[in-house]
Amino acid sequence: MTAQAGPGPAWTADALARQAVAASGLGSLPGPLLDDLMAGSTRLWVPAGTVTHREGDTVPHLELMISGLLKFYVTAPDGRTITVRYCRRGALMGVVSLFAPHFVMPASAVALTDTALMRLSPARARSAAARELPVAQVFLRELSERVLGFMAEIPGSAFASVRQRVARHLLDLAAGADDGGQTALLVAWPGASPELAVRTTQQELAEAVGSVREVVVRILRELREAGVVRTERDRIVVVEPGRLAELAIWNPGS
Repeated sequence: MTAQAGPGPAWTADALARQAVAASGLGSLPGPLLDDLMAGSTRLWVPAGTVTHREGDTVPHLELMISGLLKFYVTAPDGRTITVRYCRRGALMGVVSLFAPHFVMPASAVALTDTALMRLSPARARSAAARELPVAQVFLRELSERVLGFMAEIPGSAFASVRQRVARHLLDLAAGADDGGQTALLVAWPGASPELAVRTTQQELAEAVGSVREVVVRILRELREAGVVRTERDRIVVVEPGRLAELAIWNPGS
């Protein structure tokens, strides 16, 4: 006989929460299954700069991004960090912690902007997956996407040049419109192509790509001279996103 989670309080399905659910794999669930899974969930407000999870944590968790921008990163013994995932609205986090025996958090997570999360009950999620095939399929798809995503990070992190990693990181930051202010869409004049302003410092950029500030400063200078980006006091403006995307591609034959 399969254990079932007891009834919990109804979840707050406001407009932002509904948008986040629709953007996630949970959006495919029938209403009753979704309501049962989300029952007892709690909304969290995470200020920018807050570490939400640390490498080595063992507590199971399941969270849904409502708004903001959060990154997962690993840290080398010498203090350098490499970003392995960005999470925006609709991202599910922690599914692996529900099913991996002896789970240990492999990375840390920090909010890059003020962030809203919905924290679900791990026990309720496990019970729902054991009882309901649609719920199990949602989690299987999420785990499959994470495996493919992390496998794609291997060549990008190990073989790409620092220049390619810088270009890719800027595009990653600029990819989301609902990120709580991390990026801004700029139009210099009517009819002009839009520019993306990424709020990050040269030091933060260096840490994200696993390099040092001096190297990143040189690369940004080259990109600026080529007309691809424009650097300002507290942000980097992507003037030519298409050209930056071409620079971000790792080509095994190059």
